[in-house]
Amino acid sequence: MFIRKTATRNKTTTESYFTHRLVTSERTGKQVRQITLLNLGRHFDLPQADWPRLCARIDALLAAQAGLLAETEVIETMAHRYAARLIANGAATASHAASPAEPAAAPPSCFAELDVDSLQLLRPRSVGVEAVGLAAFGWLGLDRIVADCGFNAVQRAAVAGSLIARMAAPGSELATWRWLRTQSALGELLDVDFEAMPLGRFYRVADLLVQHRAAIEQALFAGVQDLFSLPATVTLYDLTNTYFEGKVADNPLAARGHCKQKRSDCKLVTLGLVLDASGFVRRSRLFAGNVAEAATLEEMLAGLDAPERALVIMDAGIATAANLAWLAARLYRYLVVSRERGRQFEPAQAVAVLSASEETVRLQRVLSEDGAEVRLYCHSPGREAKERAITERFVKRFEAGLTRLADGLTRPRARKDLATVQQRIGQLKKGSRGVGQHYAITVVADETGRNAAAITWTQTPVAGTMLTDPGVYCLRSNELTWDAPTLWRTYITLTDLEAVFRSLKSELGLRPVFHHKADRTDGHLFITVLAYQLVQVIRRKLAAQDQHLSWASLRAILAVQQRVTATFRQRDGRVLHVRKATVAEPALRTLYDALGLDAAPGGVQKHTV
Repeated sequence: MFIRKTATRNKTTTESYFTHRLVTSERTGKQVRQITLLNLGRHFDLPQADWPRLCARIDALLAAQAGLLAETEVIETMAHRYAARLIANGAATASHAASPAEPAAAPPSCFAELDVDSLQLLRPRSVGVEAVGLAAFGWLGLDRIVADCGFNAVQRAAVAGSLIARMAAPGSELATWRWLRTQSALGELLDVDFEAMPLGRFYRVADLLVQHRAAIEQALFAGVQDLFSLPATVTLYDLTNTYFEGKVADNPLAARGHCKQKRSDCKLVTLGLVLDASGFVRRSRLFAGNVAEAATLEEMLAGLDAPERALVIMDAGIATAANLAWLAARLYRYLVVSRERGRQFEPAQAVAVLSASEETVRLQRVLSEDGAEVRLYCHSPGREAKERAITERFVKRFEAGLTRLADGLTRPRARKDLATVQQRIGQLKKGSRGVGQHYAITVVADETGRNAAAITWTQTPVAGTMLTDPGVYCLRSNELTWDAPTLWRTYITLTDLEAVFRSLKSELGLRPVFHHKADRTDGHLFITVLAYQLVQVIRRKLAAQDQHLSWASLRAILAVQQRVTATFRQRDGRVLHVRKATVAEPALRTLYDALGLDAAPGGVQKHTV
């Protein structure tokens, strides 16, 4: 076995270049001919002086022998890689994974005399998440979608690698590249050598995905509708942000804003998502980190081709009067959290409904004076308990502050002039989270009229606030035909889709972002959005089989399964290599059965040397 450097030419571009091949010599009668075992490619960069050592190490691995000399990490890694490819390419028998509709037949028995003590287990690679992710990739027709966008076969493989890596081991494109090369068996399932794929390919593919974002999202959602027979009638719109690590001086989207992760030291970028009621993403868009939420609605919904009278659900941050007027003018229905600060609730006029957590929620439906809108005032006992605890904590803190100010007036060196005391009371109110409005505070002056002699206060609760009406919130809608329970259940069902954002941020690596360029940031986040689509289709199929697990839980079950190569020495001196997946444990087999997938992804490969 040796390596040969050969001059060749690209037939399309007529470019001349050198390629490298691993070859062996074989005698046939009186003639000796060279047989190519592997094409090592044009980017094979091992120094020529090390080629014989690499070939010797490959021979040793195939023969299950220890190397005579300790090799460098580079040679050892390449030797294991090429030996694995030779075993796969030269497998005498291979039972490939059967389609869900055609279960794999039992393989014929194969017996051999083996030296048990010679057993070695080589190249463990994860395969569970990869198999399920690749199935979802096929169910959604993503390979066809990106092919229609002009992606070639290598680019499509990089897309699959990027998305499934984001599902299995969320991280940057660099982390994806390393995971595919050193930890994953995805290359075996796709018959792609990710170890030969350069890092730059993943960055360029991310750029291409962003360029074709609109076409991909439109085709992907159409595929989702066909797969699950979903009507596109309800939409949830919301935004979230993620923070950058580093200064990000060259990214115009990076800006200071309110960070939901409390990283006030970092610049932000905002991701807007339009979701269907099924939880699938219809449209995504990147905005500056300091964007005003209300200003993004028209840009995101315009041209969405939503059906007439489609329902849009939003939180209070986006539900401005201008946005609601825009929705109504374009015949959208809306169901939003009211921005009104005042609370009102009449228990005698309310109806009761039972929530999923067995909590009784009371609802009061009120038609507006002009008859154009419905207000739905909702009272939740759980929310009331939470808000009472919050107000009690701030009331105690505020009254303790007033007591300290009053006690300070008796100390000889404390400042007692009226202006200073009034200023301190104002500062105390400012930090009271609204509690200060419920107090009538009187500062009593001394006989000179210049200094404060005492501070007195009385709690005078303001009606329609958290203090007087805890647990009450208000929804508003221009859907006038629905009763109170229907409005409330629709809102609660769709706000459950906020779990999308939790999944993106905690399970799929949305945060943080390490890219400094705007287009690379966009590519990183768009890959996360597409990975979420794969996760959603898996979870929806499992939900149909009464399997309701988070992606983090599913990933933990899937990650246990590995593909390994078992190597034995036979009695006749030859070496048997068998590569297959570990047996699926009960929880994993349950998932495979629910999804209609083979529990032994990648099949079995056998090769005798």
